[in-house]
Amino acid sequence: MEKYFPTLSPRFAGLLAAIAGQRIAVVGHARPDGDCIGAQTALALVLRARGHEVVCINGDPVPRRLRYLVGGMPFVPAAATPPGEWTAIFVDCADHARGGETARRRFHAPAAAIDHHLSNPGFSRCDIIDPAAAAACEILAGLLLDNAIAIDPATARALYAGIVTDTGMFRFNSTTRRTFMLAAELVARGASPGETGYEIYERESPAKLRLLQRFLGSLRYECGGRACIGVLPAGVFEQTGAEIEDTEGLVDYARCIDGVDIGVLIEERENAIKASFRAKTPALRVDQIAAQFGGGGHACAAGLNLKNTTLADFLPRLAAALAAQFAALEIKN
Repeated sequence: MEKYFPTLSPRFAGLLAAIAGQRIAVVGHARPDGDCIGAQTALALVLRARGHEVVCINGDPVPRRLRYLVGGMPFVPAAATPPGEWTAIFVDCADHARGGETARRRFHAPAAAIDHHLSNPGFSRCDIIDPAAAAACEILAGLLLDNAIAIDPATARALYAGIVTDTGMFRFNSTTRRTFMLAAELVARGASPGETGYEIYERESPAKLRLLQRFLGSLRYECGGRACIGVLPAGVFEQTGAEIEDTEGLVDYARCIDGVDIGVLIEERENAIKASFRAKTPALRVDQIAAQFGGGGHACAAGLNLKNTTLADFLPRLAAALAAQFAALEIKN
């Protein structure tokens, strides 16, 4: 039978052999999304079934809409890691720092990293990275099937949720035939498309809708309408009653406007900026735009965090970077 990940699967088998009997910390990124929580939960369940003591590490709590995935699996901040020796496996982290500074110090030499970010430089002893995969959960699903490792319903549910969220319900450019094949295998093993759709996309809070209203009201166009930028100003979470996790998916409203090629969400904080980018085609390489400000990510989805910066300072720099990217693409074509 043809392997889903013929190069990576033997490496994963070697990793499992190398960590046999060890206590495992599965580390995810700050402000976790469905792919992060799904990958952490699924890997932790598989490792627990193989006899490992496992804990999941996150700098931020599991988002409300994703709590149905984790069951009784412990999720704690890096500072609350139980004492003793723990072998760390990072999932869905574009670099070592994405798990947070405390996790980077606590787990300074990760045993492995399982990821799909184009900007990932490799930072562990066993890097299992495929930028062509739509999600870290897609990689994990393929690795488990390639190595004939059992996938129970809870694991299938977590992996399926990660694939659904990182593909935008199978509509993003990263979605491939392999994505659908693996999703089908997960449904056959207990994942429920109906449950996933309800839990993740049909349980919005009134506060989230107030936050969306503020975001939509801030939209502005750049580069002749090819870029659309929305801003969440400082204090907006207190004003709307929304939580940080409620920003998930907002940037897609900017990207999905007819004629817009790149959507941007900017969160203004005290002397700091967080920005998320979404592009309609990989050729736009928003990871390269983010990299100019110390960020990174995928060709169609990227982000950045800037300290000691104001919105007034950042916006013209961002507009210039967007214009330069569009101009470079036109020259190339």
